[in-house]
Amino acid sequence: MPRTYLVVYDGSAEARVALRFAARRAAKTAGRVEMVAIIAPAEFVQWGGVQDALEEEAQLGAEAMLHQAAAEIADELGTGPTLTVRQGEPVKAVRALLEERPGTAALVLGATVVGGPGPLVAYFAGAEAGLMPCPVMIVPGSLDDAALERLS
Repeated sequence: MPRTYLVVYDGSAEARVALRFAARRAAKTAGRVEMVAIIAPAEFVQWGGVQDALEEEAQLGAEAMLHQAAAEIADELGTGPTLTVRQGEPVKAVRALLEERPGTAALVLGATVVGGPGPLVAYFAGAEAGLMPCPVMIVPGSLDDAALERLS
């Protein structure tokens, strides 16, 4: 069973760096990458058709973002990553996905350059770190291509 590196991807610069790190790591270890985009639940709208349209629009936007990023790393990875879109609160969505995928080799998160670690990094590297079912790799968003190559 190949190693799977789970990358939480939101289109940010630090998520792109984390994705490139995971792709290089997977290529060097004969592993694979799974990308997950998490969309917030739509605010309650009185008219069900409007709410359905908002949720569908968010789903399509997340899928498009993942497909674009997957195309950028396909050559490096040698194969396409698995793409997943989840709806809900990010920490709970990632936790649920890790429970569904017990063979995950690592959770790969990108750390912002400014403004603190971000909510997922703070949570998964904080008090819950010792309870994780897999290692958590926190990739600094400031890494350039040379550093990524050297470290992956």
